[in-house]
Amino acid sequence: MPSASARHVRRAGPGDFDVAFARIRQSRAEGVTFIPAPLFFTQRARIADLAIKHRLPLIAELPPQAEVGALLVYCNDWRQMYRQVAMYVDRILRGAKPSDLPVQDPTTFDLIINVKTAKAIGVTIPPSMLARANRVIE
Repeated sequence: MPSASARHVRRAGPGDFDVAFARIRQSRAEGVTFIPAPLFFTQRARIADLAIKHRLPLIAELPPQAEVGALLVYCNDWRQMYRQVAMYVDRILRGAKPSDLPVQDPTTFDLIINVKTAKAIGVTIPPSMLARANRVIE
């Protein structure tokens, strides 16, 4: 039988986002980011809307998050990552032991900037940063 304290533990959910953003704003945070988690990904549009409503730059790590309103996404190049996975699968299917394969770090990254969001929250993106972006959402 669970302890008394364990019975009263409640998991956070989408209904907690409004309160969380109000507290983030009250704490005078200058921006927000989230760990990659299924809840945050499935609720990415709502989270982006709340960040814009509270005029908080939202930094994320998956391209779909920029598409719904995150200000900036910086992530490994997913196309390259999937190619590497395919090469590993090929080597394993040809008899290589997974433990013998080297660990590879990503070598290329994507920078996606959402200029529409920047305007909505009053942030100016330097032209030099826009020039470095792999993709700019207008």
